[in-house]
Amino acid sequence: MAEPFSLREVLAAFQTCVSERREVLLGPYLRGWRGLIRFLHSLGAVFAFISRDAVAKVELMERLCGSQRERYESLQAMVRYELDSGLVRRPENPGGHPESGCRTVLRLHRALRWLQLFLEGLRTGREDSSTSAICRDSYNASLAAHHPWVVRKAATVAFCSLPPRDAFLAIMNVGSPEEAVAMLGEALPHISNVYNITQELYAQHQLLDLP
Repeated sequence: MAEPFSLREVLAAFQTCVSERREVLLGPYLRGWRGLIRFLHSLGAVFAFISRDAVAKVELMERLCGSQRERYESLQAMVRYELDSGLVRRPENPGGHPESGCRTVLRLHRALRWLQLFLEGLRTGREDSSTSAICRDSYNASLAAHHPWVVRKAATVAFCSLPPRDAFLAIMNVGSPEEAVAMLGEALPHISNVYNITQELYAQHQLLDLP
């Protein structure tokens, strides 16, 4: 039986994700993603199209980190190693690996932006706020640009069946709705910091549009 989602687990992972040198450590990053995947699974089939892809990407990265730990200890080390080794498939390097770590993390990075926006919308929303609207707006501001029309249409329909805000806050497993909101306020800056560092690194190396 799968472990239940706990926001504390995600907070603990992302709290330890960034080193003093502002490097994103892949071990805590993937642990944080494991927690976020449990959050998606707790909502049933609604987010299956995202959670299935996230599981595959996390498993691929865990294999890379397990077999080549030093090269994949941090996001910065991974980018440096894969670019120097010609492993990243780009127009100027069509012979690169189709499932490089850089490409794999990019897909997780985009999904993290959606989750960041969605969770922030839940945190700041009113008790009667429409979770469907929060989720749709978060999706349109992040993942939608990277999905084909048929996926975007299916996602929009799926979001209509989301439970109310208090049900989402209960899924956090940290106590009352007020306690869940407070812990989201503590966790989201750490998630945002990881996202921003990743965005800057990928922009610096022109990795944000990997096919």
